[in-house]
Amino acid sequence: MTSPTSTGTGTDDPVRDLPWLRVVLVGVIAGFTSGLFGIGGGTVIVPALALVAAFPHKLATGTSLSAIVPISVSGAVGYAVAGEVDWVAAALIAAGALAGAVAGTHLLVRVPVATLQVAFAVLLLLTAARMFVQEGDGTGRGSLTLLAAVALVAVGLASGVLAGLLGVGGGIIIVPLLTIAFGLPVAVAKGTSLLVIIPTAVMGTIRNRRTGLTALRPALVVGVAGIVTAALASQLSIGLDPELSAALFGGLLVLMAVRLLRTGLAARRTPATAGA
Repeated sequence: MTSPTSTGTGTDDPVRDLPWLRVVLVGVIAGFTSGLFGIGGGTVIVPALALVAAFPHKLATGTSLSAIVPISVSGAVGYAVAGEVDWVAAALIAAGALAGAVAGTHLLVRVPVATLQVAFAVLLLLTAARMFVQEGDGTGRGSLTLLAAVALVAVGLASGVLAGLLGVGGGIIIVPLLTIAFGLPVAVAKGTSLLVIIPTAVMGTIRNRRTGLTALRPALVVGVAGIVTAALASQLSIGLDPELSAALFGGLLVLMAVRLLRTGLAARRTPATAGA
């Protein structure tokens, strides 16, 4: 099997001999994960593309953001139809996320991400601990004050930077912050997160196309393959017990943290390939 590109930065090279059935399976799993947890699916897509299609890390990151677009649309529609979206919060978070995605994709081609991966892993572990001890479901964010609005924009900024750098939609940070800091019910936090991820992923894709860090054909296959499972999983998630849903999300954060720690520490031990 040949590598998608020889350098990991060009997308005009033909994509040959990819195991397309496995690529489709990546999309199916990513879609289910996205709809169930309110995330973009990049936590599955980035490592899976590296594993089954030999994508270099940065190309997998950029391609993941492109694949996330149709998956997030499907999941967001499922939550929106059920009324599980905070539209005002989504608009404020999206404003910050768009700026953050520009910054994140700018940094992607300029800095090694190993240190960020380790720091982000520690943050995820702390957040997971809080999710595991969460009691009951949130009752809503209350009236929107100026401070709360600024805080929501800041959440978006942070999620956008992480989306651009790590190829995730940003839901990994949006969902727990909305539930812990703003008191949103878990289902509403997930639906709001998926809505925010759509413009974030679009912006990231546009930026990554300019730097050659996305392969659109595999991204389209992954994204389309995940549409149905994202919609189905969003309906499943809405019916979950809130405490079980929070615990499952905490488990996802732990798995994500372990993966980031492993890749980040390995990259720091081999600096010559850290940016690959």
